[in-house]
Amino acid sequence: MAFRFIHTADIHLDSPLRSLALRNPELAELIGDASRQAFVAVVDLCLAERVDALVIAGDLYDGDQTSMKTARFLASQMTRLHQAGVRVYLIRGNHDSMSRITKQLVLPDTVTIFGGRCQSVVQSGTAIDVAFHGLSFANPKAPESLLPKYAAPQEGAANVGIMHTSLAGSPGHDVYAPCSVADLHSHGFGYWALGHIHLRQVYLGASTLVMPGIPQGRDINEAGEKSVTLVTIRDDRSVEMEERLTSVAQFERVSIDLTGTSEWSEAIIRIRAGLEQSREGARSRYLVARLSLLGTTALSWLLMRDRELTIAEAEQAAEQVGDTWVEKLELGLSAPAVADVGTVADPTLELAQSMRANAGSEAFRAEAREFVLKTIADLPPDARGFAGKDEAGLEQFIDDVLAGSVDLVTARLKAGATR
Repeated sequence: MAFRFIHTADIHLDSPLRSLALRNPELAELIGDASRQAFVAVVDLCLAERVDALVIAGDLYDGDQTSMKTARFLASQMTRLHQAGVRVYLIRGNHDSMSRITKQLVLPDTVTIFGGRCQSVVQSGTAIDVAFHGLSFANPKAPESLLPKYAAPQEGAANVGIMHTSLAGSPGHDVYAPCSVADLHSHGFGYWALGHIHLRQVYLGASTLVMPGIPQGRDINEAGEKSVTLVTIRDDRSVEMEERLTSVAQFERVSIDLTGTSEWSEAIIRIRAGLEQSREGARSRYLVARLSLLGTTALSWLLMRDRELTIAEAEQAAEQVGDTWVEKLELGLSAPAVADVGTVADPTLELAQSMRANAGSEAFRAEAREFVLKTIADLPPDARGFAGKDEAGLEQFIDDVLAGSVDLVTARLKAGATR
């Protein structure tokens, strides 16, 4: 008889979404509750599949949380698992170490929370014994590998290691308990249940290493379907994996080419068609789209000038599609070249060409650079990342601002645009 368990990590219960809330409170409420709904989906999956255990490889919480609503919610879900005979194995990640709930919440005795020293817990009851090895780090930073602290594999048992680690490093994630995939393979465990990196990754070799990713994306940088892993350990110790969808809301970048459009209604039809196509391809209940309008169109000035109206039209199209939201609108449009709009001279377009030429001069860029750097210096440290993390990022930011500013000024000046 096989041993089966669900492996998840980085749930970040009730993760705050302050920036999203400022833009769209209704959407923020939807996404803010999605982490709970995703966790309920994980528990539902455990019960439906009648698994033997649930493994949570860190970051169940999202930092210094004190909400008793979060605590009560978690306790109720753990009770559901307890009543069904599903054991839970949980390690603390870097975010959990800051949570007061972690230290105060009392959970059923079928929940094992691994401490600061490596612990090995054997679960019997099937044809094979499974030894779970876990270790929680007490601080939000773990600059050294934790692997040397893990016990050796137990003879006669299938061995599962649970670790919160950045592995060799990943963009957008702090270094945490770094170690190499090769070192994990050579440790002797049959399966490593990993956490910390929010993108699903699987490494096959002497053992099976799985980073399941976050079960519910929180912003556009966590786009796509999110899932957990259903693991089956056979009598011969072989491991099988199945990816199971858990995300309630799915972030996606939706690009729509408006090249050649000349009528407002035609642009709206293309926007709706693009949203419909993305909606059809999304398996999660809700689609949250970052909409990018691209291409060369005579409507570019109008769409930029009346940006708020463009957003309203896009949101209405999303509502008509159903279960779809527009999280943000990005414009990457350009107008037809002067030579393509007729023989009559257009002073606004000629002015735009002149502004682009001046914006490309080193003297103008130097003034722009000085202004941006002064602005950054006046901001608090946690608000300075908008202009990039290094000199190259700063230069790219200046490029984007100068190009966009010319288009915006031209759009404001452009006369005679009609719908």
